[in-house]
Amino acid sequence: MKISLTLQLSFITMLVVLFLINSPVYGHCLGDQKALLLKLKNGLTFDSSLSTKLVRWDQNTDCCQWPGVSCDQKGHVLVLELDNETIFRGLENPTSLFDLQYLEKLNLAYNHLNSVQIPREVYKLTNLTYLNLSFAGFGGKIPMELSRLTKLTFLDLSNVALKLESGDLKTLVGNLPNLRELYLDEVYISWKGIEWCSTLSSSLPQLRVLSMKNCGIS
Repeated sequence: MKISLTLQLSFITMLVVLFLINSPVYGHCLGDQKALLLKLKNGLTFDSSLSTKLVRWDQNTDCCQWPGVSCDQKGHVLVLELDNETIFRGLENPTSLFDLQYLEKLNLAYNHLNSVQIPREVYKLTNLTYLNLSFAGFGGKIPMELSRLTKLTFLDLSNVALKLESGDLKTLVGNLPNLRELYLDEVYISWKGIEWCSTLSSSLPQLRVLSMKNCGIS
């Protein structure tokens, strides 16, 4: 009986050890994820005296513990919040940002990007459910590649320097059936009449919040 009990305890102990060995450590980022984040940081131009997040990204620490970064249990970066980081250059060309394939939330709001266009490569972030580019300094036409982010539930493109043609509005929202919140404040939309209203209502069945202040719609 004693032998049997000892064997049982040994077996249970072995199972616990195996479980701990094979279980992912929450918050311990993967090497490739850290490399992508450091490459992103090195490619950005920002005011280090005003930065509260990027300036604290240290290659000697766990990147899942960096300010503005959150990971899943396997160490993949899921959230990147770089709002108010005084970024004014570094997103006009393809960057490692768009190689963060597991990213679900991206916030670049309130930066100073000098009217550069929203990178078309954003379509690569196919797992995004939240995208906030409001008043980040982007300018020009809103790229239709955004319409490929079909998992989006939140989208904020509010910015006085951005514009959207009437046909593009229909294309953009037509592929975002899961969208619940849409903000287009200050975006110049060249659309006359009220057709835009029926376009939005028919294309976005899940929409709960819509803000289009000062869009120039007549």
